[in-house]
Amino acid sequence: FVSHDLGLVKRLSDRAILMLHGRIYAEGSPSDVVNRYVGLVHERQEAGKQPRSSVLNSSFRHGDGASRIEYVALVDENGRETATVASGAPVTVRIRARFLRDVEEPVVGILIRNRLGVDVFGTNTRVEGRRLGTVRSGETLEVDFRFDCLLARQEYTLTVATQYWDGASMDWLDDVLSFSAVEARDLAGVAGFKTSIEWRRLA
Repeated sequence: FVSHDLGLVKRLSDRAILMLHGRIYAEGSPSDVVNRYVGLVHERQEAGKQPRSSVLNSSFRHGDGASRIEYVALVDENGRETATVASGAPVTVRIRARFLRDVEEPVVGILIRNRLGVDVFGTNTRVEGRRLGTVRSGETLEVDFRFDCLLARQEYTLTVATQYWDGASMDWLDDVLSFSAVEARDLAGVAGFKTSIEWRRLA
């Protein structure tokens, strides 16, 4: 069984091997090998691995062109672009769009999907009560969406858009950026809620 889905590896396997550049990097119990993989991802992030965020390779792009998204990035709490986020860590989605026409009250939005293409979370400036006023032709608008990444360990994609107030698209980019949420715990589902447990023994 070959997969990047660490939860499935831990659930289905009795022994695991981590391959790196065609060679065995680690082998042993699934839990130990998964932890080595998570550690390796963090090491590469700290070493300044080139993020996948700046190149806009959307799977599908549409809109009337009143604005054009020129930059999308996932930014960690230290202000660095990243393609890997620890579950529960603060993260920022940064979107930069250049306007080619005057637009009153434009809307900027994000949508996160899991590896199966299921919508996990989406919001926009209108939903969040942030009015952007009138943006003139030639101006560039930069919008940051900040939140704690409460996603379970998995691969995700980010879709971004600029829209009119009524929801019509100016520039919509599907799956423009991919990223990984990493988590040492073997959680089920797509959400990594912070959980506290109290217990007591009753007579």
